[in-house]
Amino acid sequence: MSLKQAQRVVRTASANASADLDTYYYTDGAAAGCSDPGCEASILVGWTPPAAEVCGTPPLIGLIDTGIDLSHEALKGQSIEVIDISKETEGRSSLDHGTAIAALLVGQPGSVAPGLIPQARLVAVDAFSKRKETADNATVISLVTAIEALAERGVKVINLSLSGPPNEVLKKAVEAAQEKGIVLVAAVGNNGAGAEPSYPAAYPGVVAVTAVDRQLNAYRRATHGSYVEFAAPGVDVWTAQAKGGKAARSGTSYAVPFVSAAMAMLRAGNPNMDANGLQKRLQETTQDLGDPGRDMTFGYGLIQMAKLCPEPDTAPRPVAADVSATAAIPQEVVKEP
Repeated sequence: MSLKQAQRVVRTASANASADLDTYYYTDGAAAGCSDPGCEASILVGWTPPAAEVCGTPPLIGLIDTGIDLSHEALKGQSIEVIDISKETEGRSSLDHGTAIAALLVGQPGSVAPGLIPQARLVAVDAFSKRKETADNATVISLVTAIEALAERGVKVINLSLSGPPNEVLKKAVEAAQEKGIVLVAAVGNNGAGAEPSYPAAYPGVVAVTAVDRQLNAYRRATHGSYVEFAAPGVDVWTAQAKGGKAARSGTSYAVPFVSAAMAMLRAGNPNMDANGLQKRLQETTQDLGDPGRDMTFGYGLIQMAKLCPEPDTAPRPVAADVSATAAIPQEVVKEP
């Protein structure tokens, strides 16, 4: 029955009864632990690390990125396995980008860069290389090798904070991973609103993520398109930097871990749900931005993580059929149809 119907039932049973929702009340202090900009991104999506415990044990998460500084205080002691698929002794990738993304996912609680799901296990593949006067880059061969390596490890979610042109070989590797039930989450790209779609984000079934700032404006360099699915914080996001400390970073790369974490926790609470079901579940909780409904800038909107995990059933059971008592209708029990 609906909430209104439940109220009428109680009032019909006893004209003297008072019936209302069992709403929540909070102290009016500032959000705990938000004394610096580091936690503002999590607040935008309604997420706190303790909430992850309600979801259950997160699945194994894969990360394809640059190298990672495992000695960083935010990552030291965390469950991170790094697979190096490079056969070269020179041109190694830099550690900054991979360190930042890994910390957003599994950074140690209480460190300078706490992660969204610090209790999760992460398998990372360094698929990038770097030459003089060039940025870190990954080839199709290295990306395909990385995807296959993670699939063999049994990961359920892969974070792809990277983008590039379409490629049939890469597309086949993506499809093969999807057939195994792996959720791939990728950045929409930083080529601007009028740019061509970026891949692998634009491939069917891949969860494409764009970035917004603290005022919920679109990141100025984000690529727009019909493939954009979700928005997450990605402007001036504080996270770990290689060789210690933290820094504010911007880009669609940094928005991807928020959605990867959401997908991982959804899968933890719904282990038998397929990738499409997980995406639809996340769509139901998004905060619509821009034009009503899905649009080419924000997709379905800003993800909201607070209600992704099932709340424990703490509603008290009745011990007597006393209809004259004052009644509070638990929100967890009575819901709108």
